[in-house]
Amino acid sequence: MIFDIYKRGQGKYTRLCTAFGSAIVVGLGCFQLYVQLEAAELGLWVATMVPAGLFVALSFLTFWIVNKPSVADFMIAAENEVKKVNWSTRKEIAVSTLVVIVVVIFTAVLIGITDLGFQMFFMWLLS
Repeated sequence: MIFDIYKRGQGKYTRLCTAFGSAIVVGLGCFQLYVQLEAAELGLWVATMVPAGLFVALSFLTFWIVNKPSVADFMIAAENEVKKVNWSTRKEIAVSTLVVIVVVIFTAVLIGITDLGFQMFFMWLLS
């Protein structure tokens, strides 16, 4: 009952990626806790079992949160919306990038020329 997966098969990848991301964050946090406890010289048993127990507890919490109906429904809806996105082709991205680069260079040159013009004008005005 507590370990049932809500709407199995729906939003699978979103939930898996969320769980893996959470496991990475929790794992890194537990590793840092292990390093701190080992430096405090509390003993190998404490330095090892406290982070391991915390990792297990937070893993169960993550599993519970990911399968909570309101959270799972949100993730299912988010995955369905991402599937509806019309992704650009490689050629469209290349052309758009080229246009942006050309416009940026043109704007930089225009601003540089304007700056030089103002500089020469004010030098002439002050001399």
